[in-house]
Amino acid sequence: MMLAGLDVAAYRVPIETPVATSFGVMRDRPAVFVRLTAEDDAFGWGEIFANWPAAGAEHRARLLVEDIADVVFAAPVDALAAFTAHLTCATRIRAIQCGEPGPFNQVIAGLDTAMADLMARRAGMPLARWLNPDAGRAVPAYASGIAIAQEATQVPRARAAGFAAFKVKVGFDTATDLAGLREAVRGLGTRERLFADANQAWDLATATAFMAEADALGLGWMEEPLAADADPADWDALADRCTTPLAAGENITGHGGFASTGRLRFFQPDVAKWGGVCCCLSVSRVPLARGQTYCPHFLGGG
Repeated sequence: MMLAGLDVAAYRVPIETPVATSFGVMRDRPAVFVRLTAEDDAFGWGEIFANWPAAGAEHRARLLVEDIADVVFAAPVDALAAFTAHLTCATRIRAIQCGEPGPFNQVIAGLDTAMADLMARRAGMPLARWLNPDAGRAVPAYASGIAIAQEATQVPRARAAGFAAFKVKVGFDTATDLAGLREAVRGLGTRERLFADANQAWDLATATAFMAEADALGLGWMEEPLAADADPADWDALADRCTTPLAAGENITGHGGFASTGRLRFFQPDVAKWGGVCCCLSVSRVPLARGQTYCPHFLGGG
């Protein structure tokens, strides 16, 4: 198989309610899609992470066209792992030169996903079945992007759309966050669940104090209470001090980074942010073997 074409498009969709997080506000929804086409017209789609920074979508699209496309057409395409390894190796110095390993990782992740999709389509199979003949036909999903201050209006809207699980963003003000969580829990139906995400807002002391109050609420998990680059000992200490399951992974990159996540209950690599299908499949096997839950993270165009 030889590649014959590469197309990339960046989009922005205005949103009525900005998405507030502890680190900043997203005022629209961006997405970057990439399509690979083979000489026999087989094709595959991938998505490149672009929801942050604000100008990320346009930057990632141009990065692919102007700095990575030449490497794509020189890559071996007979095996997914070899394709992705070649892209990573061939762009390593370019990423070092500009100090931007993250954007390069994100573009390569999108290309990896597009190649996996192409291979699955060529085999006449859905991607999940191509990866695993015993794969399930559906995965549960929850409504996200809900700042705790917007919970009273956004959760009912998500409920009306058919969701029975909701994730709210905290990490703004401890007293207000806790009050909002208590109110949200009181409003849940008997089969509904609530999760919370601090988006790396706290240090160990702040997270410990917050969880001392939040543990009583029965949250499905607390996501990213600490920064992704926090000392692993801090994650261990927080896990020892709280009963709510901990979740993280969207901001961890590299096989080595995922090796020290033993105290997480929920393990959340982002297929569009690092590794694509190939590497996220590989790192997911470790937590599954340890009895953790692999819960893929994704925030983009879908």
